[in-house]
Amino acid sequence: MELRQLEYFVTVAEEANFTRAAERVRISQSGVSAQVKTLEHELGTTLFDRSARTARLTEAGSAALPYAKAALDAVADLKLAVDEVRGLVRGQLTVGMVTGCEVKPLFAALAAFHREHPAIELDLVEDNSDRLVAGVRVSAVDVALVGVAGGPPENLASEVIVSEGLVALAPPGSEAARFDRMSLRELTSHPLVTLPSGTGIRTVLDDSCLAERLFPDVVLVASAPGAVVELAARGLGLAVLSESMAAAFPQLKAIPIEGVRIPALLALVWRPRVSPAVAALLPHLNRCFTATEDTAG
Repeated sequence: MELRQLEYFVTVAEEANFTRAAERVRISQSGVSAQVKTLEHELGTTLFDRSARTARLTEAGSAALPYAKAALDAVADLKLAVDEVRGLVRGQLTVGMVTGCEVKPLFAALAAFHREHPAIELDLVEDNSDRLVAGVRVSAVDVALVGVAGGPPENLASEVIVSEGLVALAPPGSEAARFDRMSLRELTSHPLVTLPSGTGIRTVLDDSCLAERLFPDVVLVASAPGAVVELAARGLGLAVLSESMAAAFPQLKAIPIEGVRIPALLALVWRPRVSPAVAALLPHLNRCFTATEDTAG
C-alpha cells in the first residue's frame, strides 16, 4: 500500500468524481483510477460505487476514509517533526502565482527569504487560480498568490491582499470609450476579451452576470492580462480586468463596471498546518505586502 494510493482515494472521495480528482492532483484520470483499483485489490473490496456519474463511497470506502486521512496526516506530522530538527537547513518550497500577475512584493519576499535560507530551493509556478488552490489543498503547492471571487477558499489559511471591482478597458476613440461608468447590462452589449475560466476575475464576471441573468459575449480568452489588453487595443472587444491590473495599461480608457457586487480578491493561501519553511516564509510575505499597502496609502 502506497501513500499516493491513499492520497488519490481521499481526493476522489472529496471530489466525488474521478475526473475532478485527477485535475486536482494533476495526473491523468486513468492514473488515478489505476491507483485506486490497486488499493481496492490490496484491501480485497471496492471503495467506490462507479455505476453512476458520481463516485460514491461504498460502505467499505466510508469505513476506510477516516483512516486514510489519518495516515496522510501522520506522514505530514512526521515530515514536520524532521523539518523542525533540521532547522530549515535544506528543503524545498513551491510557491504558486496566478498566470500573468507579476506582483513585485511577492518577488521581494522570495528574495529576502532566500537570503536568510539559501539552502532551501524555491520553485515558482504559474497557473490559473483554481488549479493553484487545488495544488495547495493536496500539498503540491506550499503557498500561492491567487485571484478569487467573493472570499478566500474554504478550509485554507489566507490573507487578502487586494479587494476590488472590475473595469472595462476600451481603445481611445471607440464607441465604448465615451462611457465614464458602465453597467453590467451595457457591458454585455459589447464583445469581451477576458481571462480564462478558473481565474478570479473571470469568476467574478460570470457570477455577477449570472445573478443578473445576463450572458456575456466572450469572443476571446487570453491567459495573461497583457495579452487581454493587446487584443482589446486592436478592437476585438472590451478587456475586462480588475482595477489594479487596469492601472498598468494607461493606453486604454478604464471604465468602472457598476453592479458587480462580488469583489475580486488577490489573496495568499496556504494550508493551516504549516512546515517550518512555510512558517519562515510567511513573515516575509506579510512584511513585503504590508510595505506596499503603506506606500500606496
